[in-house]
Amino acid sequence: MGEKDIAQKNFEAYNDVVADIVNGSLFDGREIIKADSLVDAQPFSQYKADDGTLHEQERDVAKYCMDVKCNVRLALIGFENQIAIDWDMPIRVFGYDGDSYRDEMNQDKVVADEITGKKRRVRNKRYPVITLVLYFGKTPWKKPLSLYDVIDVPDILKPFVNDFKINIIDVPRLTPEQVKKYKGDFQIIADYFVQINSGREYIPSTKKIQHTDSMLKLMSVLTKDMRYAESIADHSFETEGTNMCEVLDRIVAQGEARGEARGEARGEARGREKNRMEMINNMLKENISIEVIARVAKMTVEQVAAISKKTAII
Repeated sequence: MGEKDIAQKNFEAYNDVVADIVNGSLFDGREIIKADSLVDAQPFSQYKADDGTLHEQERDVAKYCMDVKCNVRLALIGFENQIAIDWDMPIRVFGYDGDSYRDEMNQDKVVADEITGKKRRVRNKRYPVITLVLYFGKTPWKKPLSLYDVIDVPDILKPFVNDFKINIIDVPRLTPEQVKKYKGDFQIIADYFVQINSGREYIPSTKKIQHTDSMLKLMSVLTKDMRYAESIADHSFETEGTNMCEVLDRIVAQGEARGEARGEARGEARGREKNRMEMINNMLKENISIEVIARVAKMTVEQVAAISKKTAII
């Protein structure tokens, strides 16, 4: 599993993050899905290849929605995270959702009749499965948006081949109004990508980060800027709470400290080199052989000879 996948899964493992993304993406920010109604689901499923071998496929994030009292009941909420456009995404999501519906079927129970003892299957109620593809790429995701964008379906077959659409959340192309529909940490991430995509200078949010460690690690892999992850080296940073203004202040301070350290190191290196050159020149003035000087200075004979020519000693 790559660093990007780990960072995204760690961030989206929080139920409040998942609920916020679903509510902001599907319900205009209204709290339809509640964080305490979500339970981790098994992200793995299996399929059989042509050669008869079993292969495993894995969703990025999967949650069961278990609140029976809510107005909208979902069997499963799934997330897929993308930095690059995947042309097979409709097929992948189609497979994930199909496996989830099959899992629902497998929840049916077989019970014995109290009088006759005959077994019968009790069919549970079925609920919908929703998968959201969160896309953070620089290029707009215009296609693929459905199964028809991926497979070649002749017109004569279209009445018999069902299309299947996917739900793309093209994060950098969200409007500022859409960003405000998210209430938690995902709003901060979306706001960053929307501002950067607009070409404007990034104005950091003053909103407090709820999951500092996982969010900043995700920012690092999505932006390919490890300074976000490095800024949380101090554990007090997590417990005290912070916002993106403070994060950027820390990044700037760390950069200045590194610059000072590099400057000191370069100064020390220049000082050592100056002392060595003075030693070599003094030994040349004393007519000590180039071979001996090279051994003492830990240089090659050719290097010492070049120095002697520049100083016109020999």
